[in-house]
Amino acid sequence: MTPLRQRMLEDLQRRNYNTDTIRGYILAVEQFARYFGKSPELMGAEEICQFQLHLLQEKKLAIGTIALRMGAIRFLYKKTLKRRDLDLDDLPLLKTPKKLPVVLSPEEVTRLIEAAPNLIYRTLLLLLYATGLRRAEAAHLRVSDIDSSLMLIHVRQGKGSRDRELPLTQKLLDALREYWRAAKNKPRVYLFPTRTEPTEEEKPISDKTVWNACHEAALRAGLTKRIGPHTLRHSFATHLLESGADLRTIQLLLGHRCLKDTAIYLHLSRRHLRAALNPLDQITVRKFEKHPEPPRNGQR
Repeated sequence: MTPLRQRMLEDLQRRNYNTDTIRGYILAVEQFARYFGKSPELMGAEEICQFQLHLLQEKKLAIGTIALRMGAIRFLYKKTLKRRDLDLDDLPLLKTPKKLPVVLSPEEVTRLIEAAPNLIYRTLLLLLYATGLRRAEAAHLRVSDIDSSLMLIHVRQGKGSRDRELPLTQKLLDALREYWRAAKNKPRVYLFPTRTEPTEEEKPISDKTVWNACHEAALRAGLTKRIGPHTLRHSFATHLLESGADLRTIQLLLGHRCLKDTAIYLHLSRRHLRAALNPLDQITVRKFEKHPEPPRNGQR
């Protein structure tokens, strides 16, 4: 690890950035340096703009992915290198298209879960849909976080380093117990460990494994929608709203900082869309009647 990379890592850790963000920021700066073949300390605004165009025009990355890369570079120059000669506020920000997230119907969720190729993937899918957990939160869930006496799931240090509690339904508890009983090596620390032998150190699965569970089940189920762990999170929230839950409750369950982040599910709820009065239905329009055409010139 280079001294600059170590400094940036320490700066991120001191500011309590989560593990996924740190990994993404370090990787982005590494790609930036590799693209130009020199240290970021020897570069400036011109290279930053060129790199942004490279990501957009040549790599053709999504706008959100480019924003993450540029956020990492901003952090490097403003916080770690403290480059006062760079006016990063003048760096053009790409507009992110406002798209509604993909949501599955209850029938599609059922097909997805039933198509899981193994019990671990099936349990992960059940967990994601029953709780709305983010994939990193699901991957790092501990056995001790499942509180069957209070019927709660404790989420430790979720996004934004915030704890929260989720209700544990009996159906989900039964599924978790079935998974635990079937496990060859019983999970001791993490609910979904990566070790294969009892003597190995237990580590959590990667969030990539959680994504694979959704992707493989979607292929087997023949679902053509773009499906990932967040699809089940969106479906969880939307179906709660359609069942009568209020936005404030859903906000707490999802761990959203702002209620406006939760309000997007109003646009996805079929019940709320159907309940809205359409202005066309509020007026009366007479039935169409074909009127005789006026005579043309030279005709009587």
